[in-house]
Amino acid sequence: MIDAGRFRLRAPHGGRRGMDGGEGEGGSGVGDRGGKAGARKAGERKADEERNAIAGGEANTPGAAHAVAPARPAGALAAESERLPRRSSTLARQSLALYAALIVYGSWYPFSGWRSLGLSPFAYLGDPFPRYWTVFDIVTNVLGYMPFGALMVLAMWPRWRGLVAVLLATAAGTLLSGVMEAVQTWLPTRVASNLDLASNALGALLGAALAAPATGALLERGFLRRLRFRWFERDAAVLMVLAALWPFATMYPAPRLFGMGDWPRALWQRLDASMQDAVLAWTPAAWHLRSLSEALAARLPDSGWEALVATLNLFGAAAFASLPMRSRAPRARLVLLLIATTLVVKVGATFLQSQSGLLFDWATPGALAGLVWGALAALLALRLPRAVRAAAATLALGVALLLVNLLPVNPYFDVVLADWRQGRYLHFNGLARWLAWTWPWAALAWTAFSLERAWLVRRARRAARSS
Repeated sequence: MIDAGRFRLRAPHGGRRGMDGGEGEGGSGVGDRGGKAGARKAGERKADEERNAIAGGEANTPGAAHAVAPARPAGALAAESERLPRRSSTLARQSLALYAALIVYGSWYPFSGWRSLGLSPFAYLGDPFPRYWTVFDIVTNVLGYMPFGALMVLAMWPRWRGLVAVLLATAAGTLLSGVMEAVQTWLPTRVASNLDLASNALGALLGAALAAPATGALLERGFLRRLRFRWFERDAAVLMVLAALWPFATMYPAPRLFGMGDWPRALWQRLDASMQDAVLAWTPAAWHLRSLSEALAARLPDSGWEALVATLNLFGAAAFASLPMRSRAPRARLVLLLIATTLVVKVGATFLQSQSGLLFDWATPGALAGLVWGALAALLALRLPRAVRAAAATLALGVALLLVNLLPVNPYFDVVLADWRQGRYLHFNGLARWLAWTWPWAALAWTAFSLERAWLVRRARRAARSS
């Protein structure tokens, strides 16, 4: 992709001014002619607008089409693009860090029962290969580290490329897997295995080898990169990662569809009755917190509460996903694609985990009503300004979190959870539950950070205006 900073703009008096504010050859700028400072600031402001327009994929200002220098032959543009400085991908690095954290969580789950058997943590390296193993375990280990190898290659671009990037990604995957297996020596529910290490290293190698030839096309001159900057804002990497994780956060079964973020309830249930009484003793008696859950549940039937929880969560997630989208993007189709992907992932996870093979045991009347109302609300909200959409999404997720943690659990949920396989997919279940616990809170944390940043920018503008 051609860097917008290398384009030249026509200066007001016939010269050429670079978009970075420098003067070009063959002409004199406004400052050289001794023009007024206000005219020069206006020219720089116009150049900044044109830079943003070109970077976004098309000109947004009325004079942008006339400000850009005449088009050059395709060969000259291609030659110049080869000389342009290559930039790293923030999205790739953030995705790599997140995926590495997921690997750590899945490898050390359930983080309990640590003990020492007097063995070296790396003693497994000299053990013979396990006598009993399954093709499923090998394939799972290979597939689990393929995204890590691919993301490692993308994150190292452009400093390391080609074979060097593949070797470094393989070494990083092998080192990460070796540490994960070594720590499993102290976990009673896990077994350190050199076969797992070998299959994980193979997965990192395959992922890196597949990603290396396409890295330049993906990050510099590919169709996906152009589409990404045409449809999405430049500084929206974190929000895009959150939106991409939403379908996978819905995999783990919940008492009500999309009822995520219930780790406060799980933490409260771990306390014994005396500890709960001690905590409630600090709250005013007029709040009636002991009977709040039952009083709230009596207001609506359980299907009504499930419809409300599903509507609020689906609307909040879809509205958040639409925030980084530009006005030229097909926002309605992208929102529908996110909802469709979520349903496909939900059905696939249920198929893998359900012992009875029921694909749609989660599709209760309340859940289906929540799907319809949530999708309609998300599509209608696309007409609202971005700030209003962000506020509505934050409010929806906040109310949903309160309901999820306050409403009593559906008594039939124990039957659904009993049908969910736990042993064979231990890594999968740990990751799915972790995502379901943390996703809404991560979205609210992003909102708080964005509000603080907007407040700091506004305060800086006021200070500059008053000085």
